Amino acid sequence: MRPVSDMPLDVAAGISVLFCDIDDTLTNEGRLPAVAYDALERLSASGVAVAPITGRPAGWCDMIARMWPVAGVVGENGAFYFSYDEKARRMRRVFAVAEAQRAADRQRLVTVRARVLAEVPGAAISADQLYREADLAVDFCEDVPALPVASVDRIKAIFEEEGAVAKVSSIHVNGWYGDYDKLTTSRRFAAEVLGFDIDADKEKVVFVGDSPNDAPMFGFFPHACGVANVLAFRGRMDAEPAYVAAKEGGHGFVEVADRILAARAASGVRAAE
Repeated sequence: MRPVSDMPLDVAAGISVLFCDIDDTLTNEGRLPAVAYDALERLSASGVAVAPITGRPAGWCDMIARMWPVAGVVGENGAFYFSYDEKARRMRRVFAVAEAQRAADRQRLVTVRARVLAEVPGAAISADQLYREADLAVDFCEDVPALPVASVDRIKAIFEEEGAVAKVSSIHVNGWYGDYDKLTTSRRFAAEVLGFDIDADKEKVVFVGDSPNDAPMFGFFPHACGVANVLAFRGRMDAEPAYVAAKEGGHGFVEVADRILAARAASGVRAAE
């Protein structure tokens, strides 16, 4: 992982899509700093299509897609994308799995929930579970005292023993049934909303993240960036970002945004382009 300042200016100037995680990537200590939100606005105003790619629930993502300066949002680790059409005043909601199957899968997750709470002392169901459509989120440090790595690994193992997919974020273990993830639904969102082929034009995309559940994105995008706190997971991720910021969370995200914006300005890239 090289410093974000090492990203070549021609690469940074060519970025037209920016995907980013939210928790501990845009936020610091659970709060969204003004400078990170300002960076989202500046990127969008410059012509960069911005979309959070998060493990957070559908209820949150509806608000984000509607109110933040973004082209849309992929939520629950790829369970759906939401994109708000301001002119039509209509929210587009596209799910990776049909509603009937989601309902059946939620019933299967009841068993996982019971096992986790019984077998992992200190674990809790995430406070945002009520607003989720497709996955089960187990809190290991957001609203509970931080659990040891062994406990986090055990939570993940329980999901997998029950046949579910499980990913570890900086605050939750998220599990679901289905063959989607952050990358597969980002690909669909880019094609259907942005008219952008991430397979053909991955050099024009930056993903910014911080934790193991971002590994599919880190491994796919050659110019992926991590904020400084990603270093805490070194050796525990299936793939690492090409670049890493000097600062943590939202302040690290600003480093990435500033690198892209400065390069675009220096090269004369205009928003209309």
